[in-house]
Amino acid sequence: MQIAEIILEIETESVLSTEGERAGLILLGALLLSFLLIRFSTRMMRNPKVTWWPGSVKTEGGLHVHHLVFGIVLMLFAGFLMAIQLDSPWFELSAAAFGIGAGLTLDEYALWLHLEDVYWAEEGRRSVDAVIIAAIVGGLLLMGFLPFSTDAGAPTIILGVLAALAVSAIAVLKGKIFLGVAGMLFPLLAVIAAIRLAKPDSFWARRRYREGSKKRIKSERRYARHTRRYQRFQDTVAGAPTPKSEV
Repeated sequence: MQIAEIILEIETESVLSTEGERAGLILLGALLLSFLLIRFSTRMMRNPKVTWWPGSVKTEGGLHVHHLVFGIVLMLFAGFLMAIQLDSPWFELSAAAFGIGAGLTLDEYALWLHLEDVYWAEEGRRSVDAVIIAAIVGGLLLMGFLPFSTDAGAPTIILGVLAALAVSAIAVLKGKIFLGVAGMLFPLLAVIAAIRLAKPDSFWARRRYREGSKKRIKSERRYARHTRRYQRFQDTVAGAPTPKSEV
């Protein structure tokens, strides 16, 4: 009788784990897909040559309703559904709805960060950063990367967590936000970021790299090259910001 109960318990845990991983994968995929689709839609609306594409949602009084609003409502609704532990396939559908809402919301991350419409301004690039960070964290969690073994003793776990957080903190202080965040789950990334030169506008560089020093000059040159490459990537994915001269 005890053996049968143990087997049943193992099978139940395995099913729950599989359902959770499947829902997590669906959520992450829906987040990325909704972000790409809404970016495509806004870029179509921005193109003056495309007159047939549906415009933005506006009230009778002319108030523009940002897709951020729909994203928040969808996340709240899906979150409540997932909290009541629905059976398959409703649990997976709720995860997809939550992912869609998250994609719509993160696409306007810069708006709720600055509390103004900076979607096509230079500050709007931060929305792309937010989606990338969410994708990195979600992807690493799904792949099961952990900074320590869960079978280790309590002292080892605590030391492992503290070490991972310390190295990730150094990476963030050096301006390597993406690698610092990912490093909390995969420490090797944070170690690489902590070893490399800091970005010139980071807290670390301002404190440790003197003006005119070799490290400062090398850091500025490397950052300029990296910024050009990364901005080309941002412009390809999300569209180039409107030049200030045209605002």
